[in-house]
Amino acid sequence: MHKTPLNTIKQNMNFKKLTIAAGIALSVCAFSAKAQKAYNEGVITYSVTSARGNAESKTYFRGDSSVTVTQQGPATIKVISVGKDYLAILVDVPVANMKKAAIATPAEMEQFTSMLPQLTFTPGTETKQIAGFNCKKVIAKDDKGNSYDIWITNDISAPLNGISHLYSKVGGFPVEFTTFQMGQTVSVSLKSISDEKVPAGTFGIPADFDKITMTELQSLGGNR
Repeated sequence: MHKTPLNTIKQNMNFKKLTIAAGIALSVCAFSAKAQKAYNEGVITYSVTSARGNAESKTYFRGDSSVTVTQQGPATIKVISVGKDYLAILVDVPVANMKKAAIATPAEMEQFTSMLPQLTFTPGTETKQIAGFNCKKVIAKDDKGNSYDIWITNDISAPLNGISHLYSKVGGFPVEFTTFQMGQTVSVSLKSISDEKVPAGTFGIPADFDKITMTELQSLGGNR
């Protein structure tokens, strides 16, 4: 019977180990490439909980522009933000034949900004999956000593929007977090994100909306 030399057997075993290692490396590379998908334009669906109750909202984003659409009873609320200098809130109530658009003045923008907490972030060690993303916990603390559990992912990247803009320095993309609107605390959880194209005119104000001040909007019960 022909016997295979011992050194040949060792070479074959080493080759198999290298093949397995190469396969694992390729799998890791493929996972990393998939995990790091970048969204420059698209739609995010959020689950939102506030003093007003539970709701689902959609945020359309492109670059530094975003609009968040939420249904509150018979009213459709749209919050349009462009960078840090533009904010408009649109209220559409078909049953009341009401279409109002409030555009923040520079003074109001400064006032809204002053109402936002200053947050510091401390990475945690806990991990979990949310909406199919690998997430890790970060502890956010405000300037009054309150703390909030924030869950972020590095599986994807996308521009921050009107809901998540407080978390530019959190170390990842916010998936489950707390945001603040007109002094109210709002709990937000991402349900899905897609690279759907944003429809033309999404970030504009339709001509049939009456333009009012933020103060007038708040008097209508539209404060957020």
